[in-house]
Amino acid sequence: MRIMIAVAALAACACGPVSQAGGIPEYGYNVVHTYPHDPQAYTQGLFYLNGFLYESTGLNGQSSIRKERLETAEILQRHDIPEQYFGEGIVNWKDRLLEITWRTEVGFLYDLGSFSLRRQFSYPGEGWGLTQDGKRIIMSDGTAELRFWDPETLGETGRIRVTADGMPIDQLNELEWVKGEVYANIWLTNRIARIDPRSGKVVGWIDLTGILNPTNTVGEGGVLNGIAYDAATDRLFVTGKLWPKLFEIKLVKKQ
Repeated sequence: MRIMIAVAALAACACGPVSQAGGIPEYGYNVVHTYPHDPQAYTQGLFYLNGFLYESTGLNGQSSIRKERLETAEILQRHDIPEQYFGEGIVNWKDRLLEITWRTEVGFLYDLGSFSLRRQFSYPGEGWGLTQDGKRIIMSDGTAELRFWDPETLGETGRIRVTADGMPIDQLNELEWVKGEVYANIWLTNRIARIDPRSGKVVGWIDLTGILNPTNTVGEGGVLNGIAYDAATDRLFVTGKLWPKLFEIKLVKKQ
């Protein structure tokens, strides 16, 4: 599982440009508000919809989807998935919620309101993150590629390769659609890539180093992961696996 192979994956990560972004704009952050977050949640997917957070958690035997109250982290609704599946990203589409799994090539389609399972579906390769742009489902698989799906058939319609200064950027993880860009956590780093979905080029780096105070201890594998955006009020939220806090942030361009 990913929690056990983190060191090896970091060594193999093709993320050289992440540490120094060259001519690509870099952004820091100001914390606007701090909210509680379940420190037992191994966060894999996150989105904000109609006043609530929706979160998926991973690890075999601990994977779930949840509807949560932002202000208190109260779990209002929860569905646990069978223990043979390692839950990954989630996304809403109309009255549905889609969830993918890591290495089992199986996804689940739920009723968004009740979390009742409508059906399973399949896709090739690993599943990592999901988001949508209003027309397409966008998926990451841990490589430098983003996949596009038809939201009704869930069939793949295309892919783009994500690059920064001409170099591929892999370990693309949790995704969020923000103002015409795909925001992607780069797994095992404190960075979020801002990606142009037409070209695949990274058009900005967000550096969240230090956002979780070192006094907040987290378990093994407790890395930055989880981006949610409230388009109605222009609020951006971030958290991490096993983090006790979730942060509303404003981006600040570095000089």
